[in-house]
Amino acid sequence: MSMIDYPAPAGPAHGYLSVPEGDGPWPGVVVVQDILGMTTDIKRISDRFAANGYLTLTPALYQRGPKVGCVVSTIRSLVTGKGAAVNDLIAARDHLAGDEHCTGKVGVVGFCMGGGFTLLLAPRGIFDAAAPNYGVKPGDLSALRSSCPMVASYGAKDRTLPGAAAKVEAVLTEGGVPHDVKEYPDVGHSFMNDWGFPSPMPVLERVVGFNYSEPEAEDAWGRILAFFTEHLAR
Repeated sequence: MSMIDYPAPAGPAHGYLSVPEGDGPWPGVVVVQDILGMTTDIKRISDRFAANGYLTLTPALYQRGPKVGCVVSTIRSLVTGKGAAVNDLIAARDHLAGDEHCTGKVGVVGFCMGGGFTLLLAPRGIFDAAAPNYGVKPGDLSALRSSCPMVASYGAKDRTLPGAAAKVEAVLTEGGVPHDVKEYPDVGHSFMNDWGFPSPMPVLERVVGFNYSEPEAEDAWGRILAFFTEHLAR
């Protein structure tokens, strides 16, 4: 597992590469970070995909200048559907697909803000499967009628995304897209992210409904891996 540079339209992009054991080839996965950036948690998630047989690349989206400016430009890229962040994610997919150790099939998975990017990119015909987790796509969801196969996870207690799971599932159903959308009744936002903040942050996480919940997280992991096996690894 190591940080690498890979080619992108705005110049070399930085990312965290996780490689499975063995010789490959393996299907690829692009992991899209949450709003916090390249955290230990997102690296843990990347490593877990690699441990399950996926060549995994996590772009560092806050790499092109001061962090505050990068956060603003990354969010703008999510809203507009274009810009350096979108280009870096597409370039990560192309880098994996062109790797001799990759089968050529590549999925995308994202969390929170990264889930939004996953929803944004899923209909563009470049990924073979997508897994948005508590993600929202700004604007109209109708493009998801042309999405690649999708497995999505939401929390019913997520105050930031009320009704999102039902809306996503309805559009995927309209488009005849293979999908698995699940809303977990007892969790809120970010239930798959185990940031490991020191006290008193875990208390604050629970108050605002952003805390990690292992049972639901593990169920979601099982669904994602099963779905990716069906659509990427076969």
